[in-house]
Amino acid sequence: MTRHKKRHKRRSALALATALGALTLGAAPASAAPTWTETGTAHVNSLTGSQGLASRADGSLLYRGLGSIPLSLRVAGWTHVGDPDVARGYTFDAYQGGDSATKKMFAVTTAAGKRTTYEHALDPGELLNNSFASVSPDGQWLVSGEWGTRERLQVFPTPVLNASAPQPGANLPQAGQISLDKPVTNIQGCDFTDATHLLCSSDAATKEVLDITLDRPLDGQPVTGRVATAFAIPQRSVCKGTFESEGIDYDAARGTLRVQMVPPSPCLVTTAMISYKRG
Repeated sequence: MTRHKKRHKRRSALALATALGALTLGAAPASAAPTWTETGTAHVNSLTGSQGLASRADGSLLYRGLGSIPLSLRVAGWTHVGDPDVARGYTFDAYQGGDSATKKMFAVTTAAGKRTTYEHALDPGELLNNSFASVSPDGQWLVSGEWGTRERLQVFPTPVLNASAPQPGANLPQAGQISLDKPVTNIQGCDFTDATHLLCSSDAATKEVLDITLDRPLDGQPVTGRVATAFAIPQRSVCKGTFESEGIDYDAARGTLRVQMVPPSPCLVTTAMISYKRG
């Protein structure tokens, strides 16, 4: 190789290295997914606390189980309650009926205990399951989910809080859905950690918490969600068999995440509530 060609090769390599360095310096640093550190475990009565939980503004916790369903709603055919949420002082519950149900229902309860119900007639292809209710941080949108393996989460205008939501007695329509970049299985509950992030408990074989990143805050139009695994939910019990992950709650004011795990029979009479802190 001649001296001229060697100098040319060195100059080309230097130019390439400089260009790559400029690209590296100019690129925005990738944001690392938050890590969650387990801080403790408490136990609740499964009859009244195995289906979900939500934190109130004062830090106290609201629980839901099959024993939490008011008699009047049970008589009306609402036989399952999902993971609840508390927003702006209201409690939001997700209810579903039996296998022949053609509607699902959300109940909104004031701090004084006055309950109002809002029904949604199933759209074509929509499953009857109503696994959870999660209100966006701005209070305007109510996120819910079905069962099985799905590639979406459902979005509704939040009753009472969103001016576009209908009055009781009128059908509560879906708004723009959250389309997921990969399928999710058996989502039991979700809660917002901020306007573009949801943590969801999955009762798939791996029993894990999923981190869903939205491409923008909910606005009533279709939104895309990117799914990643946050962590596996511990399965600890003296009883052997199949565990079931259940509700999830993020207390934003205190930075505490809680997720529920129901142990196998006969230990299923109490539900584990595992707490985490970010970092």
